[in-house]
Amino acid sequence: MTTEATLPSTSVSPTARQVWTRARGVVLATLILLAAAVVIAVIRSGAEHGRLDPRSADTDGSRAVAELLDDRGVSTRLVTTLDEASAAAGPDTTLLVAVPDLLTDSQQSRLRAATEASGGRTVLVAPGSPSVSTLAPGVTADAALSLDSTLTPRCELPAARRAGGADTGGVRYHVIAGTADTCYPENGLPTLVRVPAAEGGGDAIVLGAPDILLNSSLDEQGNASLALQLLGSRPHVVWYLPSLSDDSAPDSGNRSFFDLLPSGWFWGTLQLFVAGALAALWRARRLGPLVPEKLPVAIRASETVEGRARLYRKANARDRAAAALRSTTRTRLAPLVGVPVSRAHTPEALLPALSAHLHGDGQPLHALLFGPPPSDDTALIALTDQLDALEREVRRS
Repeated sequence: MTTEATLPSTSVSPTARQVWTRARGVVLATLILLAAAVVIAVIRSGAEHGRLDPRSADTDGSRAVAELLDDRGVSTRLVTTLDEASAAAGPDTTLLVAVPDLLTDSQQSRLRAATEASGGRTVLVAPGSPSVSTLAPGVTADAALSLDSTLTPRCELPAARRAGGADTGGVRYHVIAGTADTCYPENGLPTLVRVPAAEGGGDAIVLGAPDILLNSSLDEQGNASLALQLLGSRPHVVWYLPSLSDDSAPDSGNRSFFDLLPSGWFWGTLQLFVAGALAALWRARRLGPLVPEKLPVAIRASETVEGRARLYRKANARDRAAAALRSTTRTRLAPLVGVPVSRAHTPEALLPALSAHLHGDGQPLHALLFGPPPSDDTALIALTDQLDALEREVRRS
């Protein structure tokens, strides 16, 4: 076993200072992104206050619709619990469910049972896959959203034909109910669906986007006309804003985070994963052992030495640098003093021959050629000078 093999291995683990120096840019960028996210969340939380609330005059509120309905003799009442919404269902009532996807499975079933034969109208605002098939049987949500916001009716529903173009573009629906009216299609899939009830004379309206109810867009296109016709067919409107604190949601804790994500997020994440895997395979083309190849151009020895020296310095690998210098020096000195190169790294063979050649006791030579690694860069440079001086002396003697 050679002395070089017994030297302690170099620890290339960076120090705390090096880690901070290398990571401070990433940390700073992360902090900036987090701060920006907090600021945006605060701003948006203020802007979203009262969204689809008939009492709110914010841009995303619905106070304008409520006042227009009131001018036409239609009363509007806000409820936030399922019990209130179920009790209000009746033939003279339009029940608007502002965010159907917030309802749990049991809440959806209870609401459907209360409205199915009530004879009234139920308006579902932008229901997605978690709720639409239960609240409006025969209708399912498409994974892709509409690319256009303003669409034309293209149906025989009187309310849609009188309103004309409206901002219904949002969630698109697949309809298998044969008696349903499908309006405002985009690429063949409607964004407004009317499903007549099997009994009682009521119906359910599935609206793909809330834009026609918002204060900011009520005066655009035929939004106001369509909203008033959909909500004003009965003398009373019960505006149901589902609340997460509703006591009628016993199974709310059973829904995981992934249950609340739209299906499009799953497919998008899967596509990103596949793309990342393909990129990794493309970059990792060498699936076998490394094969040495001749360099296409000649590189000067001084450049190679300088490059390796910089790598050693970057890794603080003074022990390996010193081991390489001592090993090379021993290899060159051995033939000069009559020692085979195969035994150049054995102190018992090399040191006596060097001592006899230089007429010394061999102690300084042992520390110089087989000693511990230098403690700092200054000691490493001194070792280099001493090894160089020793080789010159042996060659002259």
